[in-house]
Amino acid sequence: MTDTRRLYVTRSPEETGELAQAFGAILQPGDQILLEGPVGAGKTHFARCLIQSMLGWAEDVPSPTFTLVQTYDTEKAEIWHADLYRLTSPDEVIELGLDEAFETEICLIEWPDRLGSLVPADALRLQFVTVDDETREITATGPDTAWRDRLPETQNA
Repeated sequence: MTDTRRLYVTRSPEETGELAQAFGAILQPGDQILLEGPVGAGKTHFARCLIQSMLGWAEDVPSPTFTLVQTYDTEKAEIWHADLYRLTSPDEVIELGLDEAFETEICLIEWPDRLGSLVPADALRLQFVTVDDETREITATGPDTAWRDRLPETQNA
């Protein structure tokens, strides 16, 4: 299977938010976005902006660091925003019901390495790299069959 790969460069939190909105516009039920990168790289900011764009208003979107999962109802599907940093076993993912949500909901997963073998085959990986205080390089990688014709353009690259 061939992967689609696209690099995005954002030069401010506002540009990262605009990119998140562009991703929100293309997501469909059953899509999974795996948000990878170190603490402070912009994963939660990206997820927050994406969720708010799909809700259509600026609802408070807290980090799910302590709740593990936050859900939001949108016109397209329910969004599951998960932060798996505190999990110690993929079995805990099953206890949360996240594996079932992969099939029908839109899932944004921070710290997806905690999924182990439960990583969905069609998931899109977004790797966040901090270049400086404002600039981020965000590399999107996902299977051609699921993402080739859907990814936003690289207007900021």
